[in-house]
Amino acid sequence: MAGRVELFEAIRRDRRLEGLSVRALAARHRVHRRMVRQALAAALPPPRKACPRPCPAIGPWTEVIEDWLVADKTAPGKQRHTARRIWQRLGAEHGAVLSEVTVSRYVRRRRVELGLGDSVEVMVPQDHAPGAEGEADFGEFYAEIDGEVTKCHLFILRLSASGKGVSTVSLSEGQEAFLEGHVRAFEQFGGVPARIRYDNLTSAVVRVLRGRRREETERFIALRSHYGFDSFFCRPGKEGGHEKGGVESEIGWFRRRHLVPVPKVGSFAEVTELIAAADELDNARVIEGRHEDVGTAFAAEAPRLGPLPSERFESRLTLHPLVDRHARITVRCCRYSVPASLVGRRVRVLLGASALQVFDGRRLVAVHQRSNRKGSTILVLDHYLEVLRRKPGALPGATALAQARRAGTFTSEHDAFWSAARHALGDPEGTRELVDVLLLHRRYPHAAVVAGIAAALSAGAVRADVVAVETRRLTDRHVPGPPKTCLPGPELEPAGSNRRVVSLTERRLADPAAVIAGLPPDHRPLPTITGYDQLLTRRPQVVS
Repeated sequence: MAGRVELFEAIRRDRRLEGLSVRALAARHRVHRRMVRQALAAALPPPRKACPRPCPAIGPWTEVIEDWLVADKTAPGKQRHTARRIWQRLGAEHGAVLSEVTVSRYVRRRRVELGLGDSVEVMVPQDHAPGAEGEADFGEFYAEIDGEVTKCHLFILRLSASGKGVSTVSLSEGQEAFLEGHVRAFEQFGGVPARIRYDNLTSAVVRVLRGRRREETERFIALRSHYGFDSFFCRPGKEGGHEKGGVESEIGWFRRRHLVPVPKVGSFAEVTELIAAADELDNARVIEGRHEDVGTAFAAEAPRLGPLPSERFESRLTLHPLVDRHARITVRCCRYSVPASLVGRRVRVLLGASALQVFDGRRLVAVHQRSNRKGSTILVLDHYLEVLRRKPGALPGATALAQARRAGTFTSEHDAFWSAARHALGDPEGTRELVDVLLLHRRYPHAAVVAGIAAALSAGAVRADVVAVETRRLTDRHVPGPPKTCLPGPELEPAGSNRRVVSLTERRLADPAAVIAGLPPDHRPLPTITGYDQLLTRRPQVVS
């Protein structure tokens, strides 16, 4: 191209200085007269015409490919031909010897020519006033919780002006998680945006009507009324995804930055802490095209948010399930245990995104972490202790016992005490002693009871009373029932303490000079009744 520009410059200069004719200029520069006229007309050469290149390799198969592409118009969107599939079919069904890149280039061009490609929609840049708008959506990720890969759901509410987002993790994508995510985000923001954009989540929308109108769920309407914001629903499908593009890209960005590689944690509570720490870290992020970080922008936007109401919105769902004969309730296709005394009665359940609470009237009787596996059963051994005391033979095969062992609440010390008690007292009585020990967990810390079991076993005692005495000693005080004041919890003795339960058998058989169980040796003489023999000589005389 540069050579042609220089040639045009030389032709124009000779014409300007010498006034040569077109023929003379063509002869001097050895070019066609047509090029001389082009040079005299413009300083830049006209673009070269692209000559169509023949496609001898793919030429015999163009009609076949076009028939497949046209047939895709009536096929389901996820079952249409890709370029690779076309290449595979040409080789398998027609014996064509072609490279994949040759087929993909041709297919890409023909899609555009046939009008089969995705149309590009023009986007209009937007400017959001502080506090005016937010965007909300769900995403998902996987985490390895206690060795098990678990699917988690991430709800993000993002302010459009500052880009500040609050993330809430849950084990479900239900309405409870949707509402709880709003409540938590508003409390983190310290205010409420004037309007929030949504796609057509079933947590908020019952039915999509014509245009932008929606039939909304009652609880979502109550949430919106409680906090006083407006809602805006995007168009259904892919067409509406860009209408809340900020939170759409935020979910993907958050997942790639904070959740790669797959997090490995010991409990769901650690996942929650991880997400909260990631939100805090994002305050230092600078969004592309902006000049300040998210934290600084949010500090300027926060005063423009609407005020929070005086009362917190109850995001949990209230249910009233019936307790079955196995002391279980069914909530969202999962079963959870409650105290056996409630069998046959209805209880009140507050179902949250990650946990549920069970009430008998106003009394809290059970708390469970919500299960994300349909048909699963979560049992607590403590709920069956009164029944197991009457039916000790049911304990060895109890499902609640197996779950307690997996959770680590039924320890090796419990097993050792149970084995020793059954050996000394028999299976029924030994199991009842174990149940009495398990009942101690309702009043004392778990670690104190386990330490009490270990102390009793070291002394050869297999009675729950001995475990109770040692547990009380370790806790330094005994508080019957729940404490009336918020006192700090009792502390256990140091691990190196020499104090333990006194075994009378051990003390009797040991060397009298030895110090057993921290007690001094007993040097007192053995008891005698010799002094009482004198009374035999003082019998009263009988008067006849």
